[in-house]
Amino acid sequence: MGFYRNARVKDSAAFRRVLPLILVSLVAVLFLVYLLRTHSVPHTVPMSSFEQVNRYSDRLLDNIKKPKLPNRSSLSILLEQRNSLPPRNLDLFPTLEKDYIPIVLYVHNRPQYLDIVVKSLSAVEGISETLLIVSHDGYFEEMNKIIDGIHFCQVKQIFAPYSPHLYPDSFPGVSSGDCREKGNSQKGKCTGNPDQYGNYRSPKIVSLKHHWWWMMNTVWDGLSETRGHAGHILFIEEDHFIFPNAYRNIQLLVELKSKKCHECYAANLAPSDVKAKGEGGEILIAEKIGNVGYAFNRTVWNKFHSKARDFCLFDEYNWDITMWATVYPSLGDPVYTLRGPRRSAAHFGKCGLHQGQGEKSPCIDNGVVNIEVEENDKVRNLHSDWNVDYIVNQQGYKAGFKGWGGWGDDRDHQLCLDFADMYPRQTPYHLL
Repeated sequence: MGFYRNARVKDSAAFRRVLPLILVSLVAVLFLVYLLRTHSVPHTVPMSSFEQVNRYSDRLLDNIKKPKLPNRSSLSILLEQRNSLPPRNLDLFPTLEKDYIPIVLYVHNRPQYLDIVVKSLSAVEGISETLLIVSHDGYFEEMNKIIDGIHFCQVKQIFAPYSPHLYPDSFPGVSSGDCREKGNSQKGKCTGNPDQYGNYRSPKIVSLKHHWWWMMNTVWDGLSETRGHAGHILFIEEDHFIFPNAYRNIQLLVELKSKKCHECYAANLAPSDVKAKGEGGEILIAEKIGNVGYAFNRTVWNKFHSKARDFCLFDEYNWDITMWATVYPSLGDPVYTLRGPRRSAAHFGKCGLHQGQGEKSPCIDNGVVNIEVEENDKVRNLHSDWNVDYIVNQQGYKAGFKGWGGWGDDRDHQLCLDFADMYPRQTPYHLL
């Protein structure tokens, strides 16, 4: 009995000695939590700490006013809930390769095109190593069925919950009081602002830019699968044929970009001229960022996001032309992308995204594609010892272009800006 009593006395004395240390540690932890709740994370947070930032992201922006987004329909709510589901095929591909590059495929309603793209992806070397995210502009059953049939990699679907295609009788879709006729005769009698050419908004047209911007914000800052991803993400569309060597080539281009082209913000699978097949030869090309198979990292996304106002207020309904004419020039330095001398992706669509499979005048070209895949397109055909050739004077849209219009309504401007503030970030764009 004496032994146990003495042991308890010793234990009690030892506990009293360490109690101050425990209390100090507890106070330090509580103080750290307080700082995290009351101070935004600096813009210079190292990439390696993104996972820690995400853990506290909901707390960091407690005091920042959240955007006022449109009231959601029942379908919109249901689709947004689906966005939180885990990727499919985890039983077939339970893990992702280290330093994998996620692939984001954004689609509207061209099932004949999508079927071709999915089949081309199934033959890509290394596709099973990565995550495929399919971003839908609206909900279309035939498109959904094609994605359900993917069994060659992890795949996750997301649906733009504020797509105009989900709002048949209210903004951002068509409202009964919207201005529709060109001219000033309706001024004060309807809702809406004309673009620089006097035309009022078309939901089918503005959905292009809205979807791309919503998708970018969601992929980089909203999805649990990618909001901690600091590396590159590859973006493709539903009318891009992907060659078998595409993934291996983009992996090497991403690696070489930081070593050989410090002015390169991105890497591309194809020339910026969608009709070009490449120059051939043994040299890497640095040119303006194209819209066929482009990849960039979180550092670049932060730069793009900081230009949200430029992007959202420019009177141009195409996201890529908006980037070329406003965002890239506003960054100050030359903006290049790195690609190979031979394309690893090809644009084959003849119908624009906004045309889709409409009820009155569907754009259908039977999804016929005649793209020859040679042996050289089946294996990585780039080399790390190649030099880089810079294309300085390039054709196309540049700073000073006023835009093709279609994006003049104040409501679209505000919705676009609201998308930029949907999710917690290091620093919201309006505080930069």
